[in-house]
Amino acid sequence: MPDVNAFDASALRLFDEVARSGSFTAAAELLGYTQSAVSRRVAALERAAGGPLFERLARGVRLTPAGVALRRHAAEVLDRLDRAGEELAAIHAGSGGTLRVGAFATANVDLVPAALKRFAERHPRVELRLVEGLSPRLTDRLQAGALDLAVISDYPAGLPAAGGRIVPLGEDNLLVALPRGHRLAADDAVDLRDLAGERWIEAAPRGQPTLLQTACAAAGFTPRSGLRVAEWSGKFGCVAAGLGVTLVPGLAARAVPADLVLRPLRGQMPVRRVYAALPDLPLPAALELTGMLGEWQVCTTATRT
Repeated sequence: MPDVNAFDASALRLFDEVARSGSFTAAAELLGYTQSAVSRRVAALERAAGGPLFERLARGVRLTPAGVALRRHAAEVLDRLDRAGEELAAIHAGSGGTLRVGAFATANVDLVPAALKRFAERHPRVELRLVEGLSPRLTDRLQAGALDLAVISDYPAGLPAAGGRIVPLGEDNLLVALPRGHRLAADDAVDLRDLAGERWIEAAPRGQPTLLQTACAAAGFTPRSGLRVAEWSGKFGCVAAGLGVTLVPGLAARAVPADLVLRPLRGQMPVRRVYAALPDLPLPAALELTGMLGEWQVCTTATRT
């Protein structure tokens, strides 16, 4: 059985050059070897192959049938190695390969897409992949090596243990979404206490306090229970129908339909802090995207009239 370990990349490159030039001497000159060194290397390949790869002619050499077969395989191997080298160089330069990004739902409304757009314009050869999930799940995937960067938050149970690097991106402030005909819709900002009697459209329960409950508790009242809706589109539909009001993270402001009114809240309100989580040895592309995410400015005074 041939010794496949003898067919390393350098041996295959030397063999291919001898076949191309038809001469041990010409190949030696091109590769910077002595003619005797090339002859010895080819002889070692022929022993590993179990027979001659070249016919020795009066002037030069030519491939035997076994040599033709080996050259076909060598061309495939050397091409794959060349492409692998190019891809690795691009990955280390941050200009190629695949970048796997995870983010929580409201970060995918504006923050992450805007950064990904800028990144893709600058690095069109990088394949971008995006997954959505809760922050604890995203950090699990990051630690397992399934993500290169995760956009996470400290809501609702604090910042999950992510390991690696944690880069603060900003704070996400709360806004209130009102139907256009609401009595406070014309105000520049709204005091949450003025909404104590309203019916609230809440998030579907997950077994932990919501931002709405935390904010209302800080304002000194318990929100009047209304409808529970998991998806933002459903919440906005309920508000537009006059079934209640709801709180909206600034990150999700762009998703609010134009027929609703958005107002900032007065006073001290709870905020959600947003971070980029990276492994200990982050890809250059992940670091660059983190920088773009860090240029985000959180909506704190958004109004829609």
